Amino acid sequence: MVAAAIAGHSTIRGLDTDSTQADKAILQALAETGVPLFVGNNEIKVGSDLPVQLKPFHFDATDCPDLFPPLVALASVCHGSSFIRGVGRLAHKESDRALTLQEEFGKMGVDILIHGDVMGIKGTTTLRASTVHSRHDHRIAMATAVAALRAQGPVLIEKADAVNKSYPAFFNDLSKLGASVHALDKIF
Repeated sequence: MVAAAIAGHSTIRGLDTDSTQADKAILQALAETGVPLFVGNNEIKVGSDLPVQLKPFHFDATDCPDLFPPLVALASVCHGSSFIRGVGRLAHKESDRALTLQEEFGKMGVDILIHGDVMGIKGTTTLRASTVHSRHDHRIAMATAVAALRAQGPVLIEKADAVNKSYPAFFNDLSKLGASVHALDKIF
C-alpha cells in the first residue's frame, strides 16, 4: 500500500479490513497523507494516476512496531515533517530499527531525528540514489526498496535477501508492479 501511495496506484484484494491485526492501522497513516484511498468490500485502492503531494502525518506505532519501516518510507516523501511514536519498541528487532532507519534512510537524503520515544522524519520530494544495507533485517530491505521508487537514480540494497525471512517473493512482486528490480545478473 505504501508503494502505491508514493509511486502510483494499486488495488489490494483479499485483506480483511475488520481484522484485529494491529498492522491494519497503516490505513490511518495513509488517510492522513491525503493519498486517494478507498476501502471497500474485500479490496483497498491506494494511489492515483496523477501525482499527489502527500501531507505529513502523526502516528502512534507503540502497538504495531513492525509498521515503523513502511511508515518511514511513507514519511520520507511527505511534504513536511511526520512524527511516529513508539521508538522504544524497536531496539530488540533484527536490528536496532530506529538507528538503522535513521542511518539507511539518511543515505537517501532523509533527515530523521529521534527524541525519546518519538521519531521525526522530514520528507523530501525525491530521494537520492545511494547504497543502503538491510542490516539483515527483512523489513528494512523492503522499506528501502519501496522508498527507492522515488529515488532520482538506482538504490543498491546490500543483503537484500533478508526479505526471505517473511516475503521471499517481495522483489518479484515489486517488479510485477512496474518497478525496475535487478539482482546480480538477474532481471526480474
